[in-house]
Amino acid sequence: MLDDLDRRLLRLWQAEPEMGPADLAALLDLPAARVTRRIEKLREAGIVRGVRGVIDWAALGYSVEVSLRFQLEKSVPGAFDAFLAAARDVPEVTEIQTFLGRVDVRLVAIARDLAHWQSLYRDRILTLPHIAEIEALMHVATVKTDQSLPI
Repeated sequence: MLDDLDRRLLRLWQAEPEMGPADLAALLDLPAARVTRRIEKLREAGIVRGVRGVIDWAALGYSVEVSLRFQLEKSVPGAFDAFLAAARDVPEVTEIQTFLGRVDVRLVAIARDLAHWQSLYRDRILTLPHIAEIEALMHVATVKTDQSLPI
């Protein structure tokens, strides 16, 4: 599926995602047009889904991060979809993941401080539909956050 050039391109791009095709081409000793075509091919194949900025929420004043684990009412038709739709509408929710097993959904939410968190939890999180059980885990430190793969 991937050839050596694709792997080299992806390794470089993972290490320096702000590089454009011209910069990547210079490092690969290739014409920029060829690298641009390769990137487009990788996007069309669904391998590269996009390039995004990573925001340090704490630098913007959001000092509280909480991971929430939910078990939903499985006997209610449409409970899962209703919960996910409502969770998407909470602006402070930065991530939603679904699981098979004891936990159905995990949300990550941010807040400016503990008073903001308390308000968010009471007024927005606890009012999400079809919650059977909830567990909140206060984030203390990030030990590793890396989405690069050994290509």
